[in-house]
Amino acid sequence: MKTTIAFLASFILFFTACNNAPSANNNGADSATATSVNPTTDWHLGVALWTFHTVPFSQSLNLVDSTGLKYIEPNTFHKAGPELKDSMILQLSPAGIDTLKAMIARHGFTVPSIYIVGDSTIASWKKQFDIAKQLGVQFVTTEPPLHMWDSIDSLAGAYGIKVAIHEHWKGFSHYWNPDTTLMALKGHPNFGVCADLGHWPKSGINPLDAIKKLSGHIIAIHLKDIAAYNNPALVDVPVGTGVVDFPAIFQELKKQGFQGPVYIERDAEEQPNNLQSVKQEIQYYNGQVQKL
Repeated sequence: MKTTIAFLASFILFFTACNNAPSANNNGADSATATSVNPTTDWHLGVALWTFHTVPFSQSLNLVDSTGLKYIEPNTFHKAGPELKDSMILQLSPAGIDTLKAMIARHGFTVPSIYIVGDSTIASWKKQFDIAKQLGVQFVTTEPPLHMWDSIDSLAGAYGIKVAIHEHWKGFSHYWNPDTTLMALKGHPNFGVCADLGHWPKSGINPLDAIKKLSGHIIAIHLKDIAAYNNPALVDVPVGTGVVDFPAIFQELKKQGFQGPVYIERDAEEQPNNLQSVKQEIQYYNGQVQKL
């Protein structure tokens, strides 16, 4: 994960230097709604494209296509590919984003969300909300700076795009602790949660406990597993082979009435790519969901 941290840090520094989809979630389902949720139809399995960040955007789409899944979560720090001079998506003009949209449309993918990262200026966040708006997403996945909660919530309201707060680990993110996320949600109606099930354990947080604490606010899931608790240096392992209790988490999500995208996300950099483990995780997920 050191490469992940370094890469994220690099484009945050870059910013500082440079100055249609199904309903994501019902956000607070009552018991009647919860009992009517059918995970096989109301949850939408897809791939967060960070999984294939070692190849250009166009190639990552080909890899997702080979899995048979149709939901994707791009990110603005992905290299767009030779067609667009290998620029990061966040650097593209509106015409460049239209080229990406055409690539996505050719594959028949649905894009409920995009992962974005801005710096401490509202201009950087507005630029990436512009990209999100052009792609037609329902929400952005991100970790907003603590001092910008009000301004980013207002920006989200103006764009009509929700913010799903993501959680990296202790020492890298304020949101490793679900209590911080709860503080951010208070008074910010455009905020929700993207629950990263494999990052919480790195900080000693049981993801089942976190899911319960954040009930009613979960917009999306990053499906990820980890081999042990309390070790931020670990990279993820294929879902179902680590410490995360997915059957219990899936039962809890169904109980809560969750309806939204469930994105497979691999941080490990398997060779030549993560395709085989993604296919393995699809089989595991489908087997577990069919039991609900």
